[in-house]
Amino acid sequence: MKVYFIGAGPGASDLITLRGANILGRVDMVLYAGSLVPAGMLQHCRPDAELIDTARLDLEQQEACYRRAQADGRDVARLHSGDPAIYGATAEQMRRLDALGIEYEVVPGVSSFSAAAAAVKAELTRPEVSQTIILTRVSGRASAVPESESIARLAEHRATMCIFLSGPHLKKIVTDLRLHYPEDTPVTLVYRASWPEQRIYQGTLGTVLKETRRGAWNLTTMLLVGAALGRGEQVESRLYSKDFKHLFRAVKKSKQKVEKIDKATA
Repeated sequence: MKVYFIGAGPGASDLITLRGANILGRVDMVLYAGSLVPAGMLQHCRPDAELIDTARLDLEQQEACYRRAQADGRDVARLHSGDPAIYGATAEQMRRLDALGIEYEVVPGVSSFSAAAAAVKAELTRPEVSQTIILTRVSGRASAVPESESIARLAEHRATMCIFLSGPHLKKIVTDLRLHYPEDTPVTLVYRASWPEQRIYQGTLGTVLKETRRGAWNLTTMLLVGAALGRGEQVESRLYSKDFKHLFRAVKKSKQKVEKIDKATA
C-alpha cells in the first residue's frame, strides 16, 4: 500500500504531469479537495476508483481514509492543487503516514504562480532588473505569516513577488508594496489561472486599486508585481549572444577583411 501526493496543477486538466496522470489511472482511492481541484481533473482516474472530496473533511477524517486503505491494501492518490510543496498542507499528513508506517511519494505539479506568468506571457526574471522571485502570502485564519516575512519587509528587496491568495487583502498589500516599489511598477492579477473562468488585470501599483472593483478578485487570485513584468526595452541575457562561449557552443571568429594594396597605386 502506498500514498501518492500529486500536484494537480493550477486548474486545467492537461496541466498535470504524465506521472501524476498515470498514477491517477491505476490507484483504487483518490482524495481531492473539490473546492480547489476542478472536477475535470478526475477524468484521469480509473472508472471504478473511490473518489473522496476532502473539502469538508478534517485531518483526522482524512487519516481514517488512509487507515481504511491500509487495511484493504489499496494505493491512494492525494490530489493537491498546484504543487504539493507550496502551501500544500502535506507535512502534517506525512507525519501521520510515518506514524502509521505507510509509504508515500510526492509527485510535483505546476504551481499557480508559473501558470499566472504564462497567462500573461511574462518572464519573472530579467537581466539586471530582477533575478529573484519571492513566493509569499498574507496571514489568514488557517495560518499566520511571521512578521519578518510581511509584505512590507519583503518589498524592501524590490524583487519580483508572487503573492498567493491576494484578492481579499488587495488594498493592504498594495499599500505595503508602495512603501518600496515605485508607483509605475507593473502589477498583474490573475484569477483562477488556467481555469475556464480565468480573468486577468494588468496595470501598475498606482492604478490597480482605482481600476479594480472591491471584491471582484477574492479567493484564488495571484498577484504578480515587479519591474521584470514591464514590456519596455530591457537588457538581454548574454546566454544566446553570438560572442558568448560555453561548453556546448564555441564563439565564431569574425572574418577579418584583408585589404589588398595595389602595388601599382602604392
